[in-house]
Amino acid sequence: MKTTLSASAVILLLGATFASADTFGTGANQFIIDFVPISGDASSANGTSICQYTSSYTGYKAFSDPGDFRMGTYEITREQWTKFVNLYGTPVGNPTDAYRFISGWTVENFPVTSVSWHEAAQFVNWLNTSAGHQAAYKFTGILGTQDYTFVPWSNGDIGYNTNNPYRNSNAYYFIPTEDEWVKAAYWNGISLQTYATTDNTTPVAGVDTNYKVQYEPWAVGSGCQELNGTYDMMGNVWEWMENPFHAGDYTTYSGKGFRGGSYQPIHSSNYLRMDYRNGYSANAEQDVQGFRVASIPEPGTMGLLAFGAVMLRKRVKGKRQF
Repeated sequence: MKTTLSASAVILLLGATFASADTFGTGANQFIIDFVPISGDASSANGTSICQYTSSYTGYKAFSDPGDFRMGTYEITREQWTKFVNLYGTPVGNPTDAYRFISGWTVENFPVTSVSWHEAAQFVNWLNTSAGHQAAYKFTGILGTQDYTFVPWSNGDIGYNTNNPYRNSNAYYFIPTEDEWVKAAYWNGISLQTYATTDNTTPVAGVDTNYKVQYEPWAVGSGCQELNGTYDMMGNVWEWMENPFHAGDYTTYSGKGFRGGSYQPIHSSNYLRMDYRNGYSANAEQDVQGFRVASIPEPGTMGLLAFGAVMLRKRVKGKRQF
């Protein structure tokens, strides 16, 4: 009997083949971050609305293919955050209300929460500099003091990108932009799906992922593997986006996007849809909010993934499987 893999199964198989893990820290404070490769030409989806509501408040947002990259398989955990703090020190800076709280959950493999965007940026910068790479985000002032302030990169800075003044173009690790996050969650090789489930069905709360079921997160990776090999992009905790919520608002204190819903019972499956987006103050530290990390592509893996995506599209041409 001939077995034919579905399109989503082929994508997952390719992703699993090239999943990778990077190591950080030393000794008892060493930890790894797992990544899955995100590849394939998604430019056919450019311009797709990824916002349910288009008003002057929410801001219209359309998808634009960000190219190839690696996405963190899981949200950053409390254990990873604690080991980072042990090596780096507790992040502090300006404004002080962005560095006020720590996660209320002490379970090591829960996602770290109550982390502001500014704190997540310091974590990512340390990932880069501890591995000999360029810091992703620019801070002025003295590290470890309340004068340490995030600012956008400016023209004249090495690595300045006029299209994204937040991220240094020479950085290796970064907070994903909304386009990167959406591609990792919803791109199936042909189009953007509504949900990140492999079959594009509405996720089952407490089975596929953790949303609308309890009053705390769950261990990362406890649910089902999602479309492109990730876990918990649907539910568990909201995740910070790198980009400002309002398009083009690249200022120090602009509100930042976040996606994915959370464990709170009020967060229905509508919060997990591709076209749902939200945003909040970058200073906010909430027990329903965390983040994951993305990275530049791993050399030598993306070419085969792109080839697989092309062959996959040829196989399903005229017979849509999503």
